[in-house]
Parts: sequence; C-alpha cells; structure tokens
Amino acid sequence: MALILHPSTGFPVGDPSLRPLDPSREPSDADLEAALGSLILSASGWRKVFAGDGEEESLTPAVRPADLCLAACMARVFAERLADAASPGTAPALALGIDSRPTGPALADVMVRVFLASGIVPKYAFIIAAPEIMAWTRAEGSGLSGFCYISASHNPPGHNGVKFGFADGGVLPASEADALAGRFRTLARDQAARRSVLEAASKVDERAVARVFSACSAEKRSAVSAYTLFARRTAADREDLDEQERVLDDLARACESRPLGIVAEMNGSARSLSIDADYLSMLGARPRLVNARPRAFAHRIVPEGASLDLCRKELEAARAQDPAFVLGYVPDCDGDRGNLVRWSDASGGAEALEAQEVFSLAVLSELALLRGAGGEGSGKVAVAVNDATSLRIDEIARTLGAEVFRAETGEANVVNLARALRAEGWTVRILGEGSNGGNITHPAAVRDPLNTVTALVKLLALRGTGGGPAPFRVWMEASGRGGEYSPDFTLDDVLSSLPAWTTTSVFEERALLRISAGDPAELKRRFQARFREDWEARRGEFARSFGFVSWEARASAGSGERDATGDFGAAGRGGLRILFRDGKGLPAGFLWMRGSGTEPVLRIMADLRGRDPEGETRLLEWLKEMVKDSGVR
Repeated sequence: MALILHPSTGFPVGDPSLRPLDPSREPSDADLEAALGSLILSASGWRKVFAGDGEEESLTPAVRPADLCLAACMARVFAERLADAASPGTAPALALGIDSRPTGPALADVMVRVFLASGIVPKYAFIIAAPEIMAWTRAEGSGLSGFCYISASHNPPGHNGVKFGFADGGVLPASEADALAGRFRTLARDQAARRSVLEAASKVDERAVARVFSACSAEKRSAVSAYTLFARRTAADREDLDEQERVLDDLARACESRPLGIVAEMNGSARSLSIDADYLSMLGARPRLVNARPRAFAHRIVPEGASLDLCRKELEAARAQDPAFVLGYVPDCDGDRGNLVRWSDASGGAEALEAQEVFSLAVLSELALLRGAGGEGSGKVAVAVNDATSLRIDEIARTLGAEVFRAETGEANVVNLARALRAEGWTVRILGEGSNGGNITHPAAVRDPLNTVTALVKLLALRGTGGGPAPFRVWMEASGRGGEYSPDFTLDDVLSSLPAWTTTSVFEERALLRISAGDPAELKRRFQARFREDWEARRGEFARSFGFVSWEARASAGSGERDATGDFGAAGRGGLRILFRDGKGLPAGFLWMRGSGTEPVLRIMADLRGRDPEGETRLLEWLKEMVKDSGVR
C-alpha cells in the first residue's frame, strides 16, 4: 500500500503499510526516561521538542522512536478514559487533528493505530485549527465523544504536544488532566504494559488505517461545516437560525455602508486551511490573507513583538490601496490565539495593540451590545477573567453594569469559572485572559481570533443608523460622555475613551524573574513580611504618588480567587495579587506574581490607574526588590 497524500496541500498523511513503531525494537528504558524528562505535562497541554534532531526551530518531520512511544502511551490512556465513559458495547468516535507543524503527521500516524487497537473510531481531519476541531466535537449530531489535538500552540515549530477534550468541546478540566497525566506516567514507565500497547498497534489492519487516512478531506468538510455554523451562532448571540440571519445581515449592511478591510497574516498556521476568508466576507468585511499556506512560517510562531511587524506592513500596504483597511491579525500555529494590529489616523501608520487593550475593546463591545439590547440577564451580567487582567476591565464592566470575577491564570480556569457563574444565574457573554490577549465569546469555550475580530467589527461598524444599538455610543452614554459621541468616530477615538491604566505586559523580559526550586508558599510568606514593612514605611509616599490608601491580598487557585490578607502563603503555587484602593474604596492598582507551571520563572506585573509609565516602572521595580529580598535567586 502506498503513501497517502493530503489532497489540498500535497503533504504526506502517512503510509498505512509502514509500521511507525516496531515492538521488537522498543526504545530502551533509558531513552524513554530521557524523553519523559523533557516532557511538560500541564492542564493547558502536554508538550516537548518532538523534532527528531532535537532542535526547537527544526522543520524536520522525523520523530525519534522514544517520542513516538510516548505518543502511543498518550493515545492509549485517553482511549481508556473514553472507553470507560462510553455505553457498553459502543465504540466511541474521536475527532483527531494536527496543527501545521511538520512532526504532526508522524505523531498522528502512531495515535491513529493506537486508537483503532483500543476500540476507538478516529475521525482524522489532518491540519485543522483548535477552535475548529472543538466546534466540530461539540456539534449536535457529530457523534463525537471527544477530541485529541496534536499541537504545541505558540511554541517553536520543533515542539509539539497534545490537548484532549470531551464532547463539550473544551479542554479537559485540571482535575481530569492531572488524573490522565498520572495514568500516562505509569504506563510510559511500565515496560510490559508499554510493549502491549505497541504490539496491539502494530497488528492493526493497514486497510483500517488507510480508510482513516483517506477520509481526511471528508472529515475536514464536516469540521468546516460545524465550525461555520458555530461561528455564526457565536457572532449573532442567537440560537434561532432566522434570528442569526437577521443579526448578521444587519452587521453586513453596516459594513457595506462603512467598508471595513481586515488583513489576516496567517504565518503558515492551521488557520490557513480554516474558514477565515469566508467568515469575514459573511460579516461584510473585506479580507486579505497573507502567508495563507500551511507551514509557510515567515517569522516566529508566537504572535508577539516583532512577529507582528509583517502584518503591520501588510496593513499599511493594503491601506494605501484601499482606505477601508483598518485591522489585521496574526494567529499562532493552532489558531486559537490572535494578536491584532490596527491603523492609527493619529500616527498615520499601523500599530500593534497591547494584549490588555485588545481584551478591553472586545469586552467593551460585547457588554455594550448586551446593555443596548436591554441586557439579557441585565443586572446579573459578569465577565470572567484571569488574575493578571488589568483593572481597566473592572472599570469598563462597572460602567456597563457588569461585575468582574477572577480565576488563576490558565484558560481552563477562566472557562470553568464562567461555567460556575452561569450555573448561579449570571450571564457571561465574554471571558478571557486579558494579560494574554484575545477573548472567549460564549458559547465558545476556547479563544478564537475570529471572535475577537468580530467584536471589533461590531464596535466599528454598528453606529446606530439601523440594525440595533451602536456599542460605542452605548459606552459613551454610560460613561457620561454621550454629548461627545460622533457617528464618524475612528478606532483612535474608541481607544482614547478607554479608562486610563498602565500595565506591565506579561510578554516583556522585565516581567520575568528567574527562580530556584523551593516552596512557593514559604516564598510568599517571606514576601508578606517584607511587603508589610515597606508599606508602613512608604504609605505616605504611595498615597501622594498613586492614591493608594489601603490594600488587601487576593490568592487565586483554579477557578476562584479568595482573600489572603492574613496569609500570603495561602496562594501556594497559584497567583498572588496585592490590590490597592484609593480614599473612596475604588481599586487604584495592584501588584501580581505567579510561578510558571512550565519553567523556573516567576511572572510579575504591576497595574496602575492613569497613564503613568514611570509610576508603573517604580511599582514593578519595588515588587522585584521585595521578591528578591524574600529569597528568589
């Protein structure tokens, strides 16, 4: 049987007749242990360098036998979990996909065989964006019990990894992920059990493998259909199809009267094979795609800093030809995160938006639309965010009649918080990690740049001339500036209307402190002693400079945040936030710290009311000094 090629890309899917792992040549325990040693197992995904040459930036499709063995064990433990939850006598079906990294097909080849050997039916769509495979999984009538997505998100191309989820389309909650990781470690270190997995996979009928590989295009069509319907549902915030059509038609007409162009610089990501162009056209926008060919990596995969320069240049070039172009976005490799650039009339050029600004604009748009429409669940509207989200969001939410709730950093934590709030009767239309950019728009359970772009399209296109409320007008009136509203506003006007806050970017080098291993709770208790001493000595200075007159400590763990004023150590491995209030009891700033779950660094930041970069720098340096004096090396 011959190598099967993917029809759309020409990339190899796999050769059903070639066994990727031979049980008679199983990797040694030493090789397996070395491979395990570099593997990161966290609630946000399992990942390592899978490229066969061991290089982070490698574009080789080859994967070493020990790493293929790990992939087999990963598939086996998730197959067992799905089988345990299935009705007796049924074979659960699983959505399987990869991002555009070259090592994806080799890992999927192994996993397809393990799933088949375990009684699981893999529906393999080949290259697919993360929000797409998740929408497909949760689609009514899909018959899918879960998904396995092979990706390392924003990590360099030589990395890869996996995310698992159930039929709700969301990644596994932390409790499930931890339990699965424990079973995986046990299996990977049990030579007999490991060999049994490899032997079973090697005996799978190659015709069954060929059917899975050959069905990639059909499965991808099913995924695209499900994702398109879900994206429309999310954008319209309506269940009824006729209502969706009405809302989206109104938006498209608004875009026709004020044309809106958007550059999508795909950087060879999985989104290059997704719905973006058709979806943006459906909204009424004018899309222009760049580097929309999978694996056409033009710059670093992580869409930050210099990685946005190409998009800025492309936006300026598009703008020179058509003044409708005002926005651009760059996704990461799996396409669930996208950072934005925008045209500035003030500077006469394209500029990158800060992550906290992007989130603020999306929140403003969606909350204003809720309020302007009468606010489904008005009076009980909430925004779920991570603990490192700027207090600017609290001010926006307060103005628009919503309340902010915080969880520990980690997308799954924020999603679980939102679910808990909805169970209590809150309307949670929008949520996300403000510090990381982008947002999650209900009913989605994962970040999606299309949702972020949609929120900004609504904000810019809907101006109160028909088709429902104008979100920017609602915002200006709610903040007591209705007389300043003009239907000819620009994005510059919207940005200048946002509450003024100065916030450390978590992507800056100065937001990282290298630390040695140790008890995080004890570190925070030592920090508490130093902080209290400094506060008493400098409270007058802080009151004069920043308006800080009181403080409280907040500890975040999982999907909640609680008081830790009496014991900073209660934050444990989670986040610690020192919240400062002014004389009126309103939040005026905070200091924040949290140890990384994947590397020996402490992430820190400062958030300060007002446009005060020097003040933010002073606060951050003060935080660094106190942390270092508390024992960080």
